[in-house]
This record gives sequence, structure tokens and C-alpha cells, in this order.
Amino acid sequence: MIKAETKGMMVSVKPEYLEEQSNPMHMSYVFMYTITIENKSDFIAQLLRRHWYIFDSNGEHREVEGEGVIGETPVLAPGESYTYSSGCNLSTELGKMEGTYLMKNLATEDFFHIQIPEFQLITPGKLN
Repeated sequence: MIKAETKGMMVSVKPEYLEEQSNPMHMSYVFMYTITIENKSDFIAQLLRRHWYIFDSNGEHREVEGEGVIGETPVLAPGESYTYSSGCNLSTELGKMEGTYLMKNLATEDFFHIQIPEFQLITPGKLN
């Protein structure tokens, strides 16, 4: 599991290749990732937006921005965590993702970004 902590918010990522949904003959490789955000700070925070950078090994790059995650804008009190799963389709067997979440400290009304650590998207056996 890959982890990064920013301003008391720990983001953990676990990627997984979905072989049954992929179609290598048509250059379609589907990955799922599960993210847990844990509030280790002493304030209540809300996740407002996401900004992803997605890279294929053939040099393709795309960005995805939007409100919340999977249609939600979770509020996390100190000690609470939020877990969700989402997916990504690549045209190559190797890739990576990274990004940021825009958060809001609900006590001070201040906005801040937290890091989503870079993680690799790799089909099984590709690096053997």
C-alpha cells in the first residue's frame, strides 16, 4: 500500500489490475484503486474536489478534475477515515496516477490541498 500524509491527512492507495474487465487485444487495461483518507489532524475537514494526473507508458497523459469522489464530498472528524474505490482504463500494460484533493478545514473555513501519492498501474507478470 502506498501512503502520503499532508497537513494531518493520510492518504493510502491500493491499486489492482482487473483482468476480467480488460481486453489486451484491443489495448484496454482496466485498473481499480482503493483509497483511504484518514484524518490524523485535530480539526474537521471536508473533501471538496479531486485532481488526477494519469500517465500511460506510451507517453499519453490526461487530467481528471471534478467535485468530490464517486459523487460524495465526505466530512472527516479527527480520527475518522473514508474509503472508496474507483477505476482507470489505460491503453498500455504500465502506467501511473497521482493527484491532489482540495480539502476545507470546517473550523477555520481555510482551503488546502493534500497529496494523493503516485502509484503504479502494472499488469501481473509485466515486470518479471
